[in-house]
Amino acid sequence: MPPKNEQMDLIRRGVEEVISEEELERKIERSIREQRPLIVKEGFDPTAPDIHIGHTVSLRKMRHFQDLGHTVVFLIGDFTGMIGDPTGKSETRKRLSREEVEQNARTYEEQIFKILDRDRTVIDFNSRWLSPMNLESVAHLAATSTVARMLERDDFAGRFKENRPISILEFLYPLMQGYDSVALKADVELGGTDQKFNLLVGRDIQRAYGQDPQVVITLPLLVGLDGKEKMSKSLNNYVGITDPPAEMFGKLMSIADALMMDYFEILTSIPENELARMRKGLENGTADPRETKALLARTITAEYHGEDAALAASNTFDRVFRDRETPSDIEETSLKAEGNRIWIVRLVVRAGMAKSNGEARRLVVQGGVTIDGERVTNPEEEVRVSRGTAFVLKVGKRRFKKIQVV
Repeated sequence: MPPKNEQMDLIRRGVEEVISEEELERKIERSIREQRPLIVKEGFDPTAPDIHIGHTVSLRKMRHFQDLGHTVVFLIGDFTGMIGDPTGKSETRKRLSREEVEQNARTYEEQIFKILDRDRTVIDFNSRWLSPMNLESVAHLAATSTVARMLERDDFAGRFKENRPISILEFLYPLMQGYDSVALKADVELGGTDQKFNLLVGRDIQRAYGQDPQVVITLPLLVGLDGKEKMSKSLNNYVGITDPPAEMFGKLMSIADALMMDYFEILTSIPENELARMRKGLENGTADPRETKALLARTITAEYHGEDAALAASNTFDRVFRDRETPSDIEETSLKAEGNRIWIVRLVVRAGMAKSNGEARRLVVQGGVTIDGERVTNPEEEVRVSRGTAFVLKVGKRRFKKIQVV
């Protein structure tokens, strides 16, 4: 294992808070001395089937721990997923069926190894210890906390004050998440800043069960493509790790300049000294923001699709948006998303590039329609579009329009 200081430097990168650094240093020292890897845990409730780059903030930190020689437990909350984490919710969540949870869990397993080392990852399911619990065990667990402690959470407190329902089951959620740490004997638990309460409850419960409390590491919530809200599939402001290379690259090029360095720090492995140089260049005007963003888009796209695919996506983007294949004064318009795909004929009409479906169909058949430089000749084709992306629609030889999907 690397020395303690080297480990702490990597662990601190991109994190919001470590509770506490002194405890973590002691655990690392003991780990080195006893040659016993730390058990580092994060739980994922399989409430959505796909992972986006916002999820990878904590997955990348798990990979850091793996690279330092520690054991990572990717915990799928198949039991707690049927309850639903109430964090940040203004009302009781709809419970998922076991079939939904199991299907989403399988999809998670297929995607996480784009980041984690398969050989150094333990995948576990909290139904293994939560399902067998009897009422006596649940009562013992419930006795480790109080209603007053639960109402310290802002979301619970707000709902209680406004006389909106809070189920007893929701009170049990943070207790069960904490018991996961007892069952795994976790040394460290990771989570977003919105999970801080639940993570701290885990420390309390470990103490109640006679264990050394876990160190809590919170990570920032990645702001989505809209530049305002946390990246989320429900808000359609996300970059999926299974998005095609050109789509992923284009989405990343659409982020606000102010978000670039945050994305660099928590989504890439570029050394800190190089990031400091970039920041300084952007601040004093010696660095081109567009080229810096292109580096970010290539770096992230390459991580999930390889260098060749990232370069091809970059070249396509350059050909359409930077080179002289499109006019510099191209008209821009917005298009309201109607799902993730749109019929090419409808797209041309909605963009105001044809007066009727018949006219648009003829233009497509004649080879007069391109999207980001790619010709579309099948009038039945459905074009993939996602909220937050932009592309150039060309109809005929000289008619261009930049479409922003909102």
